[in-house]
Amino acid sequence: MSFKSKLAALAALACALALPLAARAQAASPGEGVFNTRCKACHEPAIERAPNRATLATLPPATIVEALTNGVMKPMAEGLSPADKQAVADYLTAAARPAQAAQGRAPAAAAVGVDVKCQVNPPIRPTGSDWASVGLETAHRFQASPGLKAADVPKLKVKWAFAMAGGSMPTVIGDWLFITNRSGKFYALDPASGCVRWVVEGAVSRTTPMIVKSDISPSGWATFIGERNRTVRAFDAQTGKALWRSAELESNPVAGITGTPLVFGDRLFVPLTSSEEGAAHQPTYSCCSFRGSLAALDLKTGKTLWQTYVIAEPLHPTHKNSAGTMMQGPAGGAIWSAPTINARRGLVYVATGDSYTEVDTKGADAIVAMDVRTGKIRWSNQVTDKDNFIVGCTDAVKPANCPSPDGPDYDFGASPILFKLPPKKGEKGGKEVLLAGQKSGVVYGMDPDTGRTLWTTKVGGGSALGGIEWGMAADGQRLYVANADTINLIDEELRPKGKSPLAQQQPPATPGLYALDPATGKVLWKTPAPVAPCRYAADRSRDRTGGACVRAQSAAPSAIPGVVFSGTMDGWFRAYDAASGKILWADSTTARTYDTVNQVKGQPGGSLDGMGAAIAGGRVFVMSGFNGAAGTGGNGVNVLLAYSVDGR
Repeated sequence: MSFKSKLAALAALACALALPLAARAQAASPGEGVFNTRCKACHEPAIERAPNRATLATLPPATIVEALTNGVMKPMAEGLSPADKQAVADYLTAAARPAQAAQGRAPAAAAVGVDVKCQVNPPIRPTGSDWASVGLETAHRFQASPGLKAADVPKLKVKWAFAMAGGSMPTVIGDWLFITNRSGKFYALDPASGCVRWVVEGAVSRTTPMIVKSDISPSGWATFIGERNRTVRAFDAQTGKALWRSAELESNPVAGITGTPLVFGDRLFVPLTSSEEGAAHQPTYSCCSFRGSLAALDLKTGKTLWQTYVIAEPLHPTHKNSAGTMMQGPAGGAIWSAPTINARRGLVYVATGDSYTEVDTKGADAIVAMDVRTGKIRWSNQVTDKDNFIVGCTDAVKPANCPSPDGPDYDFGASPILFKLPPKKGEKGGKEVLLAGQKSGVVYGMDPDTGRTLWTTKVGGGSALGGIEWGMAADGQRLYVANADTINLIDEELRPKGKSPLAQQQPPATPGLYALDPATGKVLWKTPAPVAPCRYAADRSRDRTGGACVRAQSAAPSAIPGVVFSGTMDGWFRAYDAASGKILWADSTTARTYDTVNQVKGQPGGSLDGMGAAIAGGRVFVMSGFNGAAGTGGNGVNVLLAYSVDGR
């Protein structure tokens, strides 16, 4: 599993209990004692992907408490009382408040804002310019009727901004915008102004809301989200009233839902992921048991109709580690992106992540096709075997649970795209190809009937942070691939200074946007990510990068006729000519602060990492400041930016 699925870069925070408990008694505060005994060994200095102390200080206290209570840190917080969790959260964030005050900025905790309600809420009415899911059933991320022309793109300006912690990509239906976030508020907003139509409290989610017209809801419109605690919830999209909540789809406490549940017919297809590769850092953890799966739920009730695990080999004990803990396997194959439906074939396609153990499995790093009615696996194409990975195994001192051999962590994180090729001369209809992008930097074209690999194209050096990580986009002619090479960039910056955290020099970084021919994989054009200035909030997250802005192109691109939108981790949002790759427009989301609709003053922007843009009704919506796994450019609190022509 990629650590993109780990909440607010808090994944991999397997805080070792290595320090003596006496440290708590010697601490100046209860929170400091908890930090010293439970967290310091992993965060000061930070191991591998864990955020360091300074980065933790930028988070709202509620985010830290939520991670310890219901998030990826729950297994590591076992035995802590609610008071302990609040104490450590207050201790960590208090350290940053004097600096924030000196800079004239509100502390991160204040950025929850005030929900300004809309005066009138009209009925939901669909238009021809809606963005109703993560890219519809074929996951193209293409808006055919955006409500703006290519000639309008250079005139885009921010119309409004809305601050929230860990916001997802929104969906838009007519005069309604829906968005989840990890602070637990599920919002329906007015896309024209950002005022709040309704809000549901206590819905901790990072999935893009799925909106469908359905008679299961009194208003005729329903919305579905997956929660971090492994449940799915359904609401009336007009009112926010709850319709049903599923049972927990997994018992493993580090399992969760990060990919958007997808509606097809009378069923909701839910991908299951986990952060077990972070929890496995602890020598007392019996690594590992999680298996990625896809669950089909009844749309009316949320009842599970079938659940298919991508790892078919039986789980069994293997050996004891150096700490005397019994290991087990196989495990892994997390599905942390949305599934893709093929209605004509009756198939649902999923992309899986890496293996957590050295026990061989065919279910990891694979594209898998399942029957939509029964869940039976029709075919599976594993492209990388023995990609066995848990957090910390690249450290000088390896955790006791490291698999042998170690893998490169080359998950599939992007949803597969089902692409219809233009018909050749004499053909009645074009053939189809299934397109998949991996963190190795390799793009695959596969036969959607059999899974057979038709072609491969390598666009990046590849790393545990991509390569291709969050998604791709396609119009009727080209496939658009954003390549990150995040770790490669960091290694290039730090290795000459003798500060690279990696033992091995990484392949050359080639971040940028690429256009490929879907039929052959041929690169039609490539535009390198420009070297550009950024202003991360207080530059707190540059410690890992030697002070450099990271131009990794990790976020999923989105397309309209003639234009592709794509963001970079240095906070730049750009529009590219779809035919040539020429940059048509660029905006630095970190060059200014925002006074938001929900009354947060001076909210900074930050990294564009993960969530791509949603485009609807003449507006372009993108999340800036994502607190991503790279630990760079995130603010803890994000800002949803709404662009329109001339800011109108």
